[in-house]
Amino acid sequence: MSALTLLSDDESLFHSSVLEFARREIAPHVREMDATAHFVPGLLEKLFALGVMGIEVPESFGGGGATFFHSVLAVEALARVDASVGVLVDVQNTLVINALARWGSDDVKHRYLPTLATTTVGAYALSEAGSGSDAFALTTRASETAGGFAVTGRKLWITNALEADLFIVFASSDPDAGYKGITAFLVERGTPGFTIGKKEDKLGIRASSTCELIFEDVQVPRANVLGEVGRGYKVAIETLNEGRIGIGAQMLGIAQAALDHAVRYTKERKQFGKAIADFQGVQFQLARAATEVEATRLLVYNAARLRDAGRPFLTEAAMCKLHASEAAERVASLAVNLFGGYGFVKDYPVEKLYRDAKIGQIYEGTSNLQLQTIAKQILA
Repeated sequence: MSALTLLSDDESLFHSSVLEFARREIAPHVREMDATAHFVPGLLEKLFALGVMGIEVPESFGGGGATFFHSVLAVEALARVDASVGVLVDVQNTLVINALARWGSDDVKHRYLPTLATTTVGAYALSEAGSGSDAFALTTRASETAGGFAVTGRKLWITNALEADLFIVFASSDPDAGYKGITAFLVERGTPGFTIGKKEDKLGIRASSTCELIFEDVQVPRANVLGEVGRGYKVAIETLNEGRIGIGAQMLGIAQAALDHAVRYTKERKQFGKAIADFQGVQFQLARAATEVEATRLLVYNAARLRDAGRPFLTEAAMCKLHASEAAERVASLAVNLFGGYGFVKDYPVEKLYRDAKIGQIYEGTSNLQLQTIAKQILA
């Protein structure tokens, strides 16, 4: 039974509508966006109009009032067409909006959730030059002032940085307390002392902006503390556990797209007088790839269902992210192989899928970190 048959009618319709939108509005621009490393003008407005930028935001705040599982379905569907758009929507929903919905005060929710659902892109600023896998080795500092805090430091690898108007920024407000001294702040674009630095020129997901953030004595009011002072590590850990399911969905979309292209091409490509899909060696490779994609889907969907049910999902999130990212690379690599020389050129779509898949094993927790998390849980 395909995991897609496990969807309710509402979920199936939602998935189909997002996929149809992606094929109509995004597919014609994928190659251009990859080449220029920018989203085409007007795309963000269309995503907001579609409703995928505020899926879990309550209807009273102008959002969709849907579930985390709907966010996962949207990311998967978009990533089947362009993983760059998939991660834009992923960060918006599984990281930024989830963090505000869980940790934001009533004032924060009223100020920011309506705009995040309708006009404002958000970004999540945790990583630094010396704090990747060691996420809490932060050098960005937040010094207490009369009205709040003054934030100084630099962030690296921040997704959505060029498009975002709201940033969740993690800084140490008490360095002597270690990870318990970390606080999460909401910083708006245009705040004096806050600038967007270098934009990275990346291997894959090129249209998705990844930039440095620079903070020079940025004044943040106390009302813009997300959660409690010194509890930023809780905000980060709990949000990233959900974000990993979103990355799993993005990688699932890439793997499904690669399989779709490979199946279609092998039926069309002829060698020795027949379609290469007629050769048993090719059939077996496609069968293994299809099995990997289905296993990935089941892992991703299961983790998302557990999260929505309020049940523990730490291990399942790590498993789905680990398997999805590695499966996406393997299936995309197979697609390149089956396309032969055409798979190695930009005129055909599979070389981009191969490049886009690589990041899955790196961001929001490397594969080694996922293995460490899984091992700790099963050995506890």
